[in-house]
Amino acid sequence: MAKQALVMGIDVGGQSTKLGVVDARGNILYQSVISSLQRELSTYVDDLTTAIKDLIKKAENDGEVKGIGIGAPNGNYYKGTIEFAPNLKWAYDENDKPMVIFFAKMIKDIVGIPVAITNDANAAAVGEMTYGIAKGMKDFIMITLGTGVGSGIVIGGNIVYGHDGFAGELGHTIIVRGGRQCNCGRKGCLETYTSATGVARTAREFLAERKDKSLLRSLDPEKITSKDIYDAATKGDKLAIEIFHYTGRIMGEAFANFVAFSAPEAIILFGGLARSKEFLTESILDAMNENLLDVWKGKIRLLYSTLKDSDAAILGASALAWEL
Repeated sequence: MAKQALVMGIDVGGQSTKLGVVDARGNILYQSVISSLQRELSTYVDDLTTAIKDLIKKAENDGEVKGIGIGAPNGNYYKGTIEFAPNLKWAYDENDKPMVIFFAKMIKDIVGIPVAITNDANAAAVGEMTYGIAKGMKDFIMITLGTGVGSGIVIGGNIVYGHDGFAGELGHTIIVRGGRQCNCGRKGCLETYTSATGVARTAREFLAERKDKSLLRSLDPEKITSKDIYDAATKGDKLAIEIFHYTGRIMGEAFANFVAFSAPEAIILFGGLARSKEFLTESILDAMNENLLDVWKGKIRLLYSTLKDSDAAILGASALAWEL
């Protein structure tokens, strides 16, 4: 009797990489995680391929892994590359210049299984459209809020890749002219304000510029995280709550711009920072609707992913592998 076909989905994040073996019904049978913080590409690839082989071995009794789909920052679906990824340390050369890495071929050559790659946020969008709150939607924008800000744009039921595979870098649209320095080399990118690291940056600025009492003042400013700010906000800390409101308004203004080019049914938020929705939602919606053209006011839904953080990107990446 032939073994059932399985695939693997891999979500490459700025801090960690999550792997999962998926069956045809979308069940994640086995999962594991490795760090993404290695400095050398060779070290990261060794760690990743070891984890891939371990999961394949674990899944042997359930079926055969036929293909691997990878969602990665600046992953290019057309070329199988990771190119100029600012938040991956191992994607830089010895001169600290971002590289073009033929990642899909590199992994395929080591593990001997076909590999496809796409942008990590595109993978999350596919996962949400197939298994989550976007099921049945044909026009929506997925925004991933993690170490950076990613986006997957779906129009007419299809991911928008553009002519070169790089469409949908909404985290690197400039929202504040001459604003904060971004890892991409430009200033004022949305990512520098509304990622988890951007929120921590806002906290440091607020603490330095103001005299408000805050639970955050007991922490080392350089070590403050978005979770610290969330924890303070849940305790009623006014400065922490204001940090989220400030962040939400910037998101809302940016989302109004995004609506103007694709008229999505909904904007869906996913990732660690989305867990702070009780402090973000009102500010996002207010700022978005204030800045929308009249034809869209009150029509665009703001939704939050219904999938576990790890599942959406793993499932979306794995969907690529069924086509291999």
